[in-house]
Amino acid sequence: MSDKDDYTPPKVWKWNAENGGEWAKINRPISGATHDKTLPVGDNPIQLYSLATPNGVKVTIMLEELLALGHTGAEYDAYTISIGEGQQFGSGFVDINPNSKIPALVDRSTETPTKIFESGAILLYLAEKFGALIPQDASKRTECLSWLFWQMGSAPYLGGGFGHFYSYAPVKIEYCIDRFTMEVKRQLDVLDKQLADKKYICGDEYTIADIAIWPWYGALILNKVYGAAEFLEAHTYTHVLRWANDIAAREAVKRGKIVNKTWGELDQQLHERHHASDFDEKTQDKLESSN
Repeated sequence: MSDKDDYTPPKVWKWNAENGGEWAKINRPISGATHDKTLPVGDNPIQLYSLATPNGVKVTIMLEELLALGHTGAEYDAYTISIGEGQQFGSGFVDINPNSKIPALVDRSTETPTKIFESGAILLYLAEKFGALIPQDASKRTECLSWLFWQMGSAPYLGGGFGHFYSYAPVKIEYCIDRFTMEVKRQLDVLDKQLADKKYICGDEYTIADIAIWPWYGALILNKVYGAAEFLEAHTYTHVLRWANDIAAREAVKRGKIVNKTWGELDQQLHERHHASDFDEKTQDKLESSN
């Protein structure tokens, strides 16, 4: 190992704001707002402040699935929070989510507006509010929640662990990449075995477990995040791959995954969403640009 790898932690850790790679400028060891910023509010019952990262995509897919099922109360306004610019530290956003992470949601249909943060909590709130995408049978509901919480506990190893050290870290550290690759492959194996004889994560019923897991592990296996499909031998997880493609083909998923997206191909970006017609306009824009 090189001298650069020989590191002894100091007695007391000191924050080096320049250390940490691509996202260093928005990471800090303290919480709270850095500036005053009032969030916009639209006319729909639900207000979402987010970005189309895997955690944000969970919620926009959930809302689009609810609307597809006919739950008009799930109409929503989605506003982009640019985390690279530190907008998650604005006072309005911090008032909803003291943890300053996207997504954050406000349900204005309740007597007092209801604030919810953490993507898993938002999915569960919406499922219970509309009585949809969560099993009603107690045993099946419990299994669904087990997988929802599995995702919440496992994904940090994929994102903050593997994704960071494989894609974003300023220094490629063999030990870190090996450690988190091993864990991510173990997680994929867990999912592959679970899906071997099931259409969806919990059986024949599409649930918030699928909606929570797909933006992370479906995107990974389809090579939509980190560009690591070959590295991870994604093709060997055949059941996960089949499931990931099935979910990707759903119309609500196609809509939800582009909401609050500000990068990539222009026809796959919808910075704000206020009405279903926003998607129609996006399609029209694509047709016009191809002529």
